[in-house]
Amino acid sequence: MDSTRDFDVLVIGGGHAGAEAALAAARLGARVGCIVLDPAAIGRMSCNPAIGGIAKGQLVREVDALGGEMGLVTDAAGIQFRMLNTRKGPAVRSPRAQCDRALYNETMAARVQAQPGLMIVAGEAAEIVASGRSVHGVRLADGTTVHAPAVVLTTGTFLGGKLFAGDWEQAGGRLGESAASKISTSLRGLGLALGRHKTGTPPRLVGASIDLASLQEQPGDDPPRPFSFRTESLDVEQLPCWMTRTTEATHAIIAENAHLSPMVQGRIEGVGPRYCPSVEDKIVRFPDKDSHPIFLEPEGRDTDEIYPNGISTSLPVDVQRDFLRTIPGLEEVEVARPGYAVEYDYLCTDQIRGDLSVASLQGLYAAGQINGTSGYEEAAAQGLIAGINAARRVQGKAPLLLDRSTSYIGVMIDDLCRVNPEEPYRMFTSRAEFRLLLRSDNADRRLTPIGREIGLVDAERAAGVVRKEERIDAGIAALRGTRIDGRTLEELLRRPEKSIDDFAHEPALASLALRPDELAEVEAEIKYAGYIRRQAAQVENLKRMESRRIPREFDFHAVHGLSNESKERLGKRRPLTVGEASRLPGVTPSDLNLLLTRL
Repeated sequence: MDSTRDFDVLVIGGGHAGAEAALAAARLGARVGCIVLDPAAIGRMSCNPAIGGIAKGQLVREVDALGGEMGLVTDAAGIQFRMLNTRKGPAVRSPRAQCDRALYNETMAARVQAQPGLMIVAGEAAEIVASGRSVHGVRLADGTTVHAPAVVLTTGTFLGGKLFAGDWEQAGGRLGESAASKISTSLRGLGLALGRHKTGTPPRLVGASIDLASLQEQPGDDPPRPFSFRTESLDVEQLPCWMTRTTEATHAIIAENAHLSPMVQGRIEGVGPRYCPSVEDKIVRFPDKDSHPIFLEPEGRDTDEIYPNGISTSLPVDVQRDFLRTIPGLEEVEVARPGYAVEYDYLCTDQIRGDLSVASLQGLYAAGQINGTSGYEEAAAQGLIAGINAARRVQGKAPLLLDRSTSYIGVMIDDLCRVNPEEPYRMFTSRAEFRLLLRSDNADRRLTPIGREIGLVDAERAAGVVRKEERIDAGIAALRGTRIDGRTLEELLRRPEKSIDDFAHEPALASLALRPDELAEVEAEIKYAGYIRRQAAQVENLKRMESRRIPREFDFHAVHGLSNESKERLGKRRPLTVGEASRLPGVTPSDLNLLLTRL
């Protein structure tokens, strides 16, 4: 190997962003080195043992459609699969899967380690090596320099990470794992601006100490639907989850001890995620709420640990135990591991471009929580794009740029480039103005051709998507060409009370033998065609109206449907134009449509 170029691409970190970045770059033919503190921790789930959720599921499907790995690993490690929002329209339906935490970690780590062209480099990245405005490699903490013309930063919560629970605090990116603090100093030395964010995790509970029989059980879907378009079917025994709620006694204990929280004490500077607050934040921010839901989720098939989704906390360990035992079903609960908060550095994203490169340093890319985002899914999507573009840069190819009309990935990256997130960025369906076009079930139709074009998708898989497209078109044509009582089946299907199941037996459609997912696509394309056209027109109008002035006395709180976050930010900033409003953090394109309608 060339001594002046050990690798083509170096990836710092092996979490969800790092794994996708390293795999993508290697699969595109680059020589990749993945620098990790602990090779066994590649793909480890730091918090919730689940993949997907509202809008997050769309991101995972898009990663899969482009040739990424997260969906496949989820199918291999899943213990419960559910489609969320099934009673709502297809634009907001999202897949979610509970995973076996250990199996997910082991499966992803094995796939990264087995990837040809990818080498694991065990060590701590201490310094980005650069001359002028170009990156040349990474210096490790032991003094070794690893050379490469492209470097992808995927440091997660480890970048300057610090853990907190009550009076206890220590450096770290996860409990029991060291922080990566030297690299923060290096980035600042290169003139990059860093901020601080905060996140948290709940205590892990001993399952045998929980009275699960007294709680509301939540089963998975039957039959389970795979995450990956490459998984034909799932033959797994699904494990149930359970639901309980906090009580007035829970709230009283938390309120009495809120002063012991490191956030209240001012020891944590970083801003936490608005939409995933700690349980103490919930009690303080929503004093009128008598209770909050808690979802008890198994950590895996071969462990007794339970993850209580909804009560992340950094209160002292004894306080955690006390308030947990006021919750129905947890009266005698034992804590396997306490909850804690994590504060970490992130790269202010006004320094990031649409290909996830750092504008001021040629060859440097960033993906995941270092870009101010939260969540495994957001990280994986960014990692895939950063890895693709790092490899394409080395190969002298133009970067892959996804726009807002093609994908949730494009929406997310555009959002990050437009505004520096004051709090960890989380994907929501409301952020996507084209969400009727960007459904979770059509991600392969939207993005697999792009994956094929750049070289991450093979010819057989791409041809399969073409055949799927043809079958869906044939289904639409069959409904359009069949009449009952003077009306086509296409016209009848547009009625709210009708579904594709009402016409599946019609010979013209039945003869096509479409799969259930293809029938669902036929239904969505027909039933929502008018809305899709209207939405596209609204976006065009939004572009033309960006300079529209907003009266100084305008009452943002009177705009029906506007999110509370947007009302708060718009009322405080009082922008003079719609364009200025569009660039405020937290104000979504959907909010702007509502604002324009009111104006």
